[in-house]
Amino acid sequence: MPLLIKNGRVLDPASGTDARLDVLIDNGKIVELREQIAPAGSMQVIDAEGLLVAPGLIDMHTHLREPGQEYKETIQTGARAAAAGGFTAIACMPNTSPVNDNASVTNFIVNKARTEACINVYPVGALTRDLKGEALAEYGDMKEAGIVALSDDGKTVKSAEVMRRCIEYAKTFSLPVLCHCEDADIAARGVMHEGIVSTRLGMRGIAPAAEELIVAREIALADWVGHPVHIAHVSTLGSVRIIREAKARGIAVTAETAPHYFTLTDEAAASFDTAAKVNPPLRTQQDREAVRQGLRDGTLDVIASDHAPHSSLEKDVEFDHAAFGMIGLETSLPLTLALVAEGALTLMQALEKYTICPARILHLPKGRIQSGLDADITIIDPAAEYVFDKDRLCSKSSNSPFLGRRFTGCAAYTIVAGSIVYSCAG
Repeated sequence: MPLLIKNGRVLDPASGTDARLDVLIDNGKIVELREQIAPAGSMQVIDAEGLLVAPGLIDMHTHLREPGQEYKETIQTGARAAAAGGFTAIACMPNTSPVNDNASVTNFIVNKARTEACINVYPVGALTRDLKGEALAEYGDMKEAGIVALSDDGKTVKSAEVMRRCIEYAKTFSLPVLCHCEDADIAARGVMHEGIVSTRLGMRGIAPAAEELIVAREIALADWVGHPVHIAHVSTLGSVRIIREAKARGIAVTAETAPHYFTLTDEAAASFDTAAKVNPPLRTQQDREAVRQGLRDGTLDVIASDHAPHSSLEKDVEFDHAAFGMIGLETSLPLTLALVAEGALTLMQALEKYTICPARILHLPKGRIQSGLDADITIIDPAAEYVFDKDRLCSKSSNSPFLGRRFTGCAAYTIVAGSIVYSCAG
């Protein structure tokens, strides 16, 4: 059945469109965009008066836990959470059990997503076998099976020589390399940012240098090999500075941050709330402001949730022993809209970091509202007010420091290939 979106404010960062337009969808594709398209026949109509009509949001950094840890999240539940958050596409990291380091695991994820996910799910393959940082994984076979990028996320390839070979091999297959930047020797057994708060709490800290040294290394390798790298979950002022300088020199590097790094500081962990234990850790107010500035000036290209579900088994324990990570698919959009409301970003800048930028980095034919393209669209209600609590959660896990927080703005409708896969009205 054709779908007509009427009276909405269409925002498409890729084309610079910001206009009141109607959008006609048929057979999973965008057919037409123009003022005042009249409904006809049995056409389904969404009245988007007062709403924002954007390209389907893309989260290029999530953890779905399947295969192997389905008690935390599954491809099906993670996709539902993504749809509730306004995402029409996500890229899932390879640190599953078994690791996605070969075509058989990639095929499992692709087939499972095809039958059970309500959105587009794009697997990311491992850089090295079993994420051990030693032997390279099967890049060609995995790409043929459906991966869109490579990463050992959760771990850093310790050897610079092995990482160089990873980037060189990735270049052969035109696969982007997503870098988890953490010097394990410096991070040691740290559990939070090394600074005043960690000292006050008597907790082992993780110095910013643990991230920044590897950021500099990966950029240097990318420059030498001549193949882009993407720096994941940037959290420090120093990392932002290094990336900004590299871009000014013309090095092919892109970068992302997560909403918790531009929203929270290490003070969020001062009460030993394990939901605020993430890796890299929440940093200082100065780092938070640097991340915001990096988003504003384009140093940071993408906002990604780093959705990391854990059960109470991993989180309801002492802070030292709790797993790193928080869920984020259902809070990313309102946290970003709060940034817009504060004037830190324009609406178009914010949407760019969820649409055309991740699409370009991952080489996806997504991130635009244009006739002839897939009808992946997110309709946003910027004025909706609600309390984010467990009753709203679609994720299987609830490890979020934002539970109980009052938000403004949410996805009103999430549309994938012309089908409504989520609406806030149920």
